[in-house]
Amino acid sequence: MNHGNRKNGTPITDADVEAMADEAERGYDADELLRRRKGGRPPLGSAAASVESVRLDPELKRALLVRAAADRVSVSEVIRRAIGEYLRAS
Repeated sequence: MNHGNRKNGTPITDADVEAMADEAERGYDADELLRRRKGGRPPLGSAAASVESVRLDPELKRALLVRAAADRVSVSEVIRRAIGEYLRAS
C-alpha cells in the first residue's frame, strides 16, 4: 500500500506506519515537541500581522502580477510597499 513519500522523496512503508503508530500509542513528550517546533512565518512587524482582502479589477491585478514578477517579490510585498508609500506621502 502506498502511504505517500517523505520530504526527501523516499516512500513511507508499512513498517514506517507501524513505527509511527507505536510511537503515538506510547505518547509524546510535549517539551520535546515544543523544542522541535520551528515557528511559522517570520513576523512582519512588532505584533501579529492581519490578513486583509481587497477586490481588484482585472487590469489592476495584471499590473500587480507584472510588477511583482519584475521586482522578484511576492504580490503581498508589492501591496505592502505600495500602502506604505501611500501612507508616508499623505
